[in-house]
Amino acid sequence: MDKASIDEVVLVDENDNVLDYKEKFATHKYPVPLHRAISVVIFSPDKKSMLLQKRSTKKPTWPLYWSNTVCSHPYKDESYSDAAARRLKEEMGFSTSLKELYRFIYKAEMDETWGEHELDAVFEGAYDGPVIPNPDEAADFKWVTIKELKRDVVENSEIYTPWFKMILKKLNIR
Repeated sequence: MDKASIDEVVLVDENDNVLDYKEKFATHKYPVPLHRAISVVIFSPDKKSMLLQKRSTKKPTWPLYWSNTVCSHPYKDESYSDAAARRLKEEMGFSTSLKELYRFIYKAEMDETWGEHELDAVFEGAYDGPVIPNPDEAADFKWVTIKELKRDVVENSEIYTPWFKMILKKLNIR
């Protein structure tokens, strides 16, 4: 795959019909067009903990915010599921089976320049093994119990990405 295809995101309409392609960073500047994204949520095998990623300082949107395990974009002609599996390995250094849970559209404004407008396919998986994060993608990671996470998202909402808070509500985890 050529570098241009790797650096482009897929612009879509509300029905996920491809409209065009645009360079990744330019896509996240206002006005932010609707584009494809993937989010991966990894649980411990007993589903009592979740693996969180602290976003790298190299990310233009929400750097150093805590988020779900992986957030990214499919390449041109790449399925959502293939993108989720690829980015899990690239960002966090491991592979596990993933299941798509649902898709949703959201918008979020970070500041006067940067934002999100994504059709996000959410995947979940279970894992219990070594995590080797790519420092270009993740500044840190941690396993957090669901009980602790639910409390912290309420008490410290400002340290979490907006889409992750939406995903947590929809997951309705106990």
